[in-house]
Amino acid sequence: MKDSFTENVDRIDLKILRILQSEGRLSNADLADRVNVSAATCHRRTQRLFDEGYITGVRAEVAPAAVGLGALVMVGVVLDRSTPESFAAFEGAVMDMKEVLDCNLVAGDFDYLLKIRVRDMADFNKLHGQKLIALPGVRQTRTFFVMKEVKENARLPF
Repeated sequence: MKDSFTENVDRIDLKILRILQSEGRLSNADLADRVNVSAATCHRRTQRLFDEGYITGVRAEVAPAAVGLGALVMVGVVLDRSTPESFAAFEGAVMDMKEVLDCNLVAGDFDYLLKIRVRDMADFNKLHGQKLIALPGVRQTRTFFVMKEVKENARLPF
């Protein structure tokens, strides 16, 4: 049985997705050359991929240390209740925190896993004391300071 991805995306669309995933700043003309279609066809296909949600955005990857955010911290969060209301309250509050890069509802020892960027340990300590433990429904947090980023923001394997 085919899934909707393989039913709606042909080999040219797939090439466009793969190339843009690694080189998002490529001009339409260069992209068209690389996938061997006209610029108009490439533009139309790329726009369709945006419109249908296959491409959700294009942005620069900024070096965290270069902008003073050299510390990466992972935080496991356990909520005091597992209800839709407590999840919604927590998620709403996290959405307003610029330091939180990723927030994922997970199975296992935690309810949520947060990926946070800060300047240093002192900066995280302040964030933890003023914001993290005050988030709605937080019963417990467990913090992991990342020693080395081995693989980050890898390309999707399609």
